[in-house]
Amino acid sequence: MRYFIIPIMLLLATPATAQDKLTLLLDWFVNPNHAPIIIAEEQGYFADQNLLVEIIPPADPSAPPKLVAAGSGDLAVSYQQSQHLQVAEGLPLIRVGTLIASPLNCLLVLKEGPINSLSQLKGRKIGFSVAGVEEALLTTMLQRHGVQLNEIELVNVNFSLSPALMSGQVDAVIGAFRNFELNQMEIEGIEGRCFYVEEEGVPTYDELIYVANTDRMNTDAIRRFLRATELATQYIVNNPDASWNIFRNYSPELDDELNAKAWIDTLPRFALRPAALDKGRYSRFEDFMSDAGLVEGHRPVSKLAIDLGED
Repeated sequence: MRYFIIPIMLLLATPATAQDKLTLLLDWFVNPNHAPIIIAEEQGYFADQNLLVEIIPPADPSAPPKLVAAGSGDLAVSYQQSQHLQVAEGLPLIRVGTLIASPLNCLLVLKEGPINSLSQLKGRKIGFSVAGVEEALLTTMLQRHGVQLNEIELVNVNFSLSPALMSGQVDAVIGAFRNFELNQMEIEGIEGRCFYVEEEGVPTYDELIYVANTDRMNTDAIRRFLRATELATQYIVNNPDASWNIFRNYSPELDDELNAKAWIDTLPRFALRPAALDKGRYSRFEDFMSDAGLVEGHRPVSKLAIDLGED
């Protein structure tokens, strides 16, 4: 009988399993909203899940979901409101996870200004950046206070929400993120006040979600991506100061006063279970979009979102 001895160095030289690659398109430039993604990358959680994730900020913030629908990316950070619109338009997109699990949007006014109640917006100017969903939010919020949409003047201020409000160009803005614009105004020495959409009749929704192409997604790799971001979120919650230091060192432009303030206000907003799906939340918001005339008909939740945490 012959015995074959394999040299130990030959065993050690055996190549490791190749990592699965995922291309992730962000919704905007890197900011504290993306902390679980950056921490997962920097702490090696993606690598632990045998993933190589390419993180790409967009040239056009509206493009990432469309690029994923076209097969030019694996995942995109998007918005639940946009998901309802895009699926209704026929794009092959499905929500696979949640990044920010509560609304950030608010109707913002000057704290020391003339608006103390939404009823006082009658005859006033309200700035916005993106038409469509924002008008539906405004209609719902204002009607609760006896104001119709045709009784206010809508002004497209592009993405200069805070500057338009602080300069007096408008009396209020819709679409401001409570973790950013409020802090931006405070840094400028002007305090703002938010009227929160979810407290004014708008169904609660997920602000930021991950979407994939229904026809070509790698379900197993995406599950591992969500496990990595869940671990990253747990690390952030348990170690807010240490995780901030990791985040701000990711890129020099992140280390400033605005991001430091936004970091604190964003921590409670992260989805602790990013794969988990609240089906009622998506069904209620689909009803809201349909009632507002933004989508035609009513799509079942299964066409909008899936729960990859389920076995």
